[in-house]
Amino acid sequence: MLNKNRLAVGALMLCAALGSAQARDSVLYIPLSAVLELPEAKEKLDPGFRFYLAGAKTPKVGKTLGEGVTNQKTNGVGKSDDFGCKWVILSGLIKLQESAKQNGANAVINIVSYYKKNERKDAETIECHAGNIIIGAALKGEYAKLD
Repeated sequence: MLNKNRLAVGALMLCAALGSAQARDSVLYIPLSAVLELPEAKEKLDPGFRFYLAGAKTPKVGKTLGEGVTNQKTNGVGKSDDFGCKWVILSGLIKLQESAKQNGANAVINIVSYYKKNERKDAETIECHAGNIIIGAALKGEYAKLD
């Protein structure tokens, strides 16, 4: 009977530890400029294409051409939260750029963080969530043809 009680207590402690380990959700606010400065950004993003967060000053918009949403995730194991967030945001920008270009746009404007469909507007930063295993960021923006 004593061994069964120890086993039950041990199982409960393990479940509690696993539950709290998986529950981590650190929120980081990453400057768009820091993402665009990554060497990978310079390789993968078109230098003539532009990204503007909601609230940031944009050049004159000739035409809007639809809207795009991304919800990117990356494996956070072995990555710092900061690097993982920059990486996943870059992945979202690449997806937005590809889709925008298919729609004839040369920019994505009014970009907001869209984590769990909650809009967060900031003219400088993008919201990212880092857990023990997964790091994620969601973006929503308007495709635009700038004059």
